[in-house]
Amino acid sequence: MSIYNCPHCGEKSFNPLTKAFAGQLNSKGKVCMKCGRRCVNGKGATIFNAVYSLIAFACIIFTYLKAPDIAWLDKYELLVVPGLLLSIYIVPKLANAFFFKMAQAIRIDAVD
Repeated sequence: MSIYNCPHCGEKSFNPLTKAFAGQLNSKGKVCMKCGRRCVNGKGATIFNAVYSLIAFACIIFTYLKAPDIAWLDKYELLVVPGLLLSIYIVPKLANAFFFKMAQAIRIDAVD
């Protein structure tokens, strides 16, 4: 069940799972099943990933530094930090799967 269009050929060849793992502009991307060219998620996905990762990392640092001073956070610090680390991986993938447009891959690899 492909619901997303390839930016190269315009045919519906990506589903939410393949679109989620296509990556941002700095990745190789996923190959379109129809035309064989690589596609990635666009600028919006790249910006969202960077901003979300920075905010989550700032929350990790805050939790590490301030947890001993905050009584309720001290109890859950060992759950909060791994949860934030896991969210750095999962939340951008979910956002890529449903919210951002596909773009042509611009990365040039030496050996392909």
